[in-house]
Amino acid sequence: MPGEKASAAGEALLRRLQRLVARAATAKGGDRKQLLGLLDDVDTTRRGLLRERAEIEGEMKQATVRATAIGAYLRGSQVQRGKRQN
Repeated sequence: MPGEKASAAGEALLRRLQRLVARAATAKGGDRKQLLGLLDDVDTTRRGLLRERAEIEGEMKQATVRATAIGAYLRGSQVQRGKRQN
């Protein structure tokens, strides 16, 4: 399922971000190369998390549309049977 893949990828990105935060805590302020590398890694991880967020947001919108369509179908079928609508 796409949702499970997104969840696994998101979890991996969050674990990576936690490792980067730990690395940043031990980084020396004078080591410019290490700090630039950390910044690049954090930015790459951030962009990955933003992609995952957008994918999950799209899945949520799709689920909402499906739920609305199912509700409309249910109401329509009840009207055809002569049942009262709530």
